[in-house]
Amino acid sequence: MKTLLLSLLVSCSIAATTPAAAQKQKATSGNPILPEFHADPEIMYSHQTGRFYIYSTTDGAPGWGGYYFTVFSSADLTDWHHEGIMLDLGTEQVPWATGNAWAPAIIEREVDGHYRYYFYYSGHCAEANRKAIGVAVADTPTGPFCDLGHPLVNSRPQGVRGGQQIDVDVFHDPVSGKDYLYWGNGYMAGAELGHDLMSIDTTTITVLTPQGGTLQDYAYREAPYVFYRNGLYYFLWSVDDTGAANYHVAYGTSTSPLGPIRVADKPVILQQDPSQEIYGTAHNSILQLPGTDEWYIVYHRINKDYLPREKGPGFHRQVCIDRMEFNADGTIRPVKPTHTGVKAVKVKKNKRARK
Repeated sequence: MKTLLLSLLVSCSIAATTPAAAQKQKATSGNPILPEFHADPEIMYSHQTGRFYIYSTTDGAPGWGGYYFTVFSSADLTDWHHEGIMLDLGTEQVPWATGNAWAPAIIEREVDGHYRYYFYYSGHCAEANRKAIGVAVADTPTGPFCDLGHPLVNSRPQGVRGGQQIDVDVFHDPVSGKDYLYWGNGYMAGAELGHDLMSIDTTTITVLTPQGGTLQDYAYREAPYVFYRNGLYYFLWSVDDTGAANYHVAYGTSTSPLGPIRVADKPVILQQDPSQEIYGTAHNSILQLPGTDEWYIVYHRINKDYLPREKGPGFHRQVCIDRMEFNADGTIRPVKPTHTGVKAVKVKKNKRARK
């Protein structure tokens, strides 16, 4: 696999990223933070560049028909710069997929001073005629990325009936040093990744779907997201349909990255606020500001002008960011979705970070 990875990188002519132009710092980010329509946001801080990056579903196409991924970057979480298309499922760049570029995840890995980025995503597999999860790799956060050439996950876990192989998340466990992949619409699955981060140890595939609940609290639908804090693994997921004003985020915790999950006593941590004309707040990723206990939640909400069902609320979504805080006992405080967003942040850069 190491030889394959090297050949993939060489054949894709990986290039260095172009730094974004300096911008005047805003007081707050405002919400939404990205222009036009984007959804299912994945946020990452790069130690190589000292910048934040957001990858998302390109929204606005009927039937969730977007076929490429773009990336935006920021030095402070307030000013976001469009870095361009970094993976295109409509070209030979991804030979196995024909479209439905949905819900990505990314992880940065440093080995011997060299950085590499592993990008996981959903696409429509033409050969199998179903959704599948792929992986692509690059040497910079903006690419170009080179696809593995075939799906990484192309079927449901054994015993699962119904649901799609979409909404992927990748997680590095700071306790064991292992990496995990999570995915699933209609079910939640998790598994250990191989050391190359481009394969899965199929013997570890575990169905983690939280059981019970209703559409008003924690009934699992999709979009698993996992992070670690103070001895606990936090599992977040989305409830209801992405086109529903009620689309919201619930959570549970575990002492293991593969569960079982204990649903929180007060599981709903992000939901609509009709008084502010904020609707459909879910499908999130989480950012811990490096070197701190400051946390942020990045999510999408439905553009209020497209809320009526006939206008397609499910594919007219916009990316937002707000602070996320914890109680003394480790439970997550409910997040108040805002139009203001967050204040500018400053991260102490890695000495090797490129400006």
